[in-house]
Formats: sequence, C-alpha cells, structure tokens
Amino acid sequence: MLGRFPRGGQRAWNVRHRAIENTLGRTIVFPSLSKRVAILGSTGSIGRSALEVIEHLGRPYRIAALSAHTQVAMLMEQARRYRPAAVALTGHPPDMDLRDELRSVGTDVYFGPEGLAEIASRQDVDIVLVAVVGAASLPAVLSAVAAGKRLALASKEALVVAGCLLVPEARRRHAEILPVDSEHSAVFQASQAGRRAEISRLILTGSGGPFLRATAAQMEDATVADALKHPTWRMGSKITIDSATMFNKALEIIEACWLFDMPPERIDVVIHPESIVHSMVEFVDGSVLAQMAPPDMRTPIQYALTYPERLPGLGRRLDLASLAALHFEQPDPRRFPALRLAYEVARVRGTAGAVLNAANEAAVAAFTQGRISFPRIAALVEETLAAHNVVPDPSLETLLEADRWAREKVGALMNRSCRSMSST
Repeated sequence: MLGRFPRGGQRAWNVRHRAIENTLGRTIVFPSLSKRVAILGSTGSIGRSALEVIEHLGRPYRIAALSAHTQVAMLMEQARRYRPAAVALTGHPPDMDLRDELRSVGTDVYFGPEGLAEIASRQDVDIVLVAVVGAASLPAVLSAVAAGKRLALASKEALVVAGCLLVPEARRRHAEILPVDSEHSAVFQASQAGRRAEISRLILTGSGGPFLRATAAQMEDATVADALKHPTWRMGSKITIDSATMFNKALEIIEACWLFDMPPERIDVVIHPESIVHSMVEFVDGSVLAQMAPPDMRTPIQYALTYPERLPGLGRRLDLASLAALHFEQPDPRRFPALRLAYEVARVRGTAGAVLNAANEAAVAAFTQGRISFPRIAALVEETLAAHNVVPDPSLETLLEADRWAREKVGALMNRSCRSMSST
C-alpha cells in the first residue's frame, strides 16, 4: 500500500508516524507524499492565510485549485500568481473571455456550485481546504469526501448542517476530516496526549465578543458597527456578528460533537478574553491539556495541511512572560441564548442543525440590513427551531429543503412581527 519504507525500515516509519486515533475513530493515518491543495474560498481571510502558509511551506505543497464567489479580480490575480490547475467561480455566470484567458495559462475554469464540487474531487487534488461560509459548500465537501480527499475544514457549517451524512461517508471512504477552526484544532492537538476513551470532556474557549460586558439594555440598542468591533480577531462580518451573539460558539459545540464523536453534555464553553488558550481537553485522571498560541489562523491552517508532522510556521510565538494574566469565566446564558439552543440541537441532530444554521444566517442578514434588533437574532432562531418538525435521518435533499424552509420561516416571522407592530 505504501511502497517501500524510508530509511530505518517499517519500525522507523511507525515510530515517526505513530498509530493514533484521529477525529473519525480510525487508528492509523498514513501521510501522503503528494500535497496538492485546493482552497475553496481563496479570496476570503482564511483562504488568503492558507495561500501564505502554502507559499511558506514550499515543496511538496502546492496550490492545485482555487475558488471564489464573486471576487473575480482577486481570483484572477491569484490564478496568475500561483498557476493552479483549476479555478471555480460560484457566484458568477459563465464567462467565455475569462475562461479563455485562464485556459491560456493552463488553468481549467468551472462555474457555479457544480464547478466547486468538480474541483474538490479532481484527481490532481489531495487536500481540500474549505473556507466557504454557509451551507453553500455542502455539495463540494461531500464530493471531496466521496473522492477520499483529506478535508481541512475552516467552515463550521458543513458538519453543523450535514454531519449526519459527512461523518459516515468519511468513514466509508477512509477520508480524513481535520479541523482548521482554532478551537477544534486545539482540541484535536491536545487530544493526542491520550486515547479517546481517556477523554473526560472538551472545553471550548471563546473571547466573549464585543458584548461580553454589555448589559441587556445595551445589547438591545446595539448597532451593526458595535457588533463588528471584535476585541481579538479580524474576520468577515458574518462570523464577527456570530461571535457577538455567541452563535459561533453554538455552531462549534455541534461541530465538536461530530468531529470528536462526543455527546454534547461532555462539551463545555468558557469565556477567555485573551484568546491565548484556544481550547482544552480534560482527561479521566483530571489532567487538563491546553493548546496555547497568539491569535493567528495560519497556525491551525498549517497543522491541518502538514499533520501528522509539525513544521516551522509563520505564526507568532507566545511570550509567556509578557502575559499579565489569563482569565476564564462562564458565559451568561440569559444574554447569550445561542449556547442553550446549540445543546438542544446537538442532542436532537437530524435536520435541526440545518435549521439553526439557516435561521441564524437569515437573521444575521436582517440585522445587518437594519431590519431587526441585535437580540432578535437569537429570538428568531429559537422561534424557527420551535416550529420545525425534525427529520431524524435526512438525505442531502432533505437537509437543503430544511435550510430553505428555515430561511423562509425567518422571513415570515419577521413579517408577522411587523404587521403586529403596525396594528398597535
């Protein structure tokens, strides 16, 4: 299967690449000699950081495919610089001039969601890094897993919406799913200190976002600008608002259940404003192992690409002496109801994750458009979940239908509220 072993024979190979239990419960991971990476969402902040990491790593890592939604100019610039074998534009109609221009430098061009799925399953791609926000990446993610690729997931939504399909398919196809989210990467790294049976609980950390110290009244009056003032990370607007509502942590709870095959009651969340401890794993003997580093997404991106090896990276180094203190506290469930909803969804599974994710996306969009107040985001998600009849064992079509239904339901709830207010 592996061909001949490196110098030192099979024993040396096994020592260097020791048998471990990965996120899907398989016991041995064999690193591929080929490292051709497709970046889905290469024009976003995660995608651009991934390009930096691959450029830093050099051979045998190289960029095999790129994709963007609407940022044509940036994708063209990336294609000219990195000369990938393929690119995909998901939010742009087929453009023959664009296709001809890129084909002249040896790049295949795809359009639409189908094109994204095509590049994710190409034979000249070994690792698919998913940095596409929302459920739009689902067909491509499933296509990559069906083709047996290593999946480096920076997008929470794939597992939140379709973990019930994605994880069993990955097991069948012997495809790896490795986390890029800083919290899940931290859990993945710390969990390697023991066997899965020795893990007592997972502890996800969160900064608390811009409203950690805000009162309920202040949150009621919060503007979009207020919600976008994240104290630690610089991210896109959707994920930054999710941090303000703590729906980002809600999605991470559900994602961790699927990634680490862990029941929700063994996953805790603590607020850690400094964002130095990215998450922790508690073992049955009471030991708690933490992964610590300055906030820099290049570190978990690189680990997902190079695992099981660690290579010199671009991430900033941690200066322990400069840290005055590290603080931890429990989140307030009254001001951040998203966490309660996450535990409920994680227990129910089925189509509940798709509904929570879609309702949140629709509510966040309404908030950014000035149509609803900040606290109304969580309220709309809760009302939508309450109205949903969960399908326990859904197909992809059922999940996508649940996604569509949830978005429509949020709109209907908003319209009903407007009519109610106008009649008073």
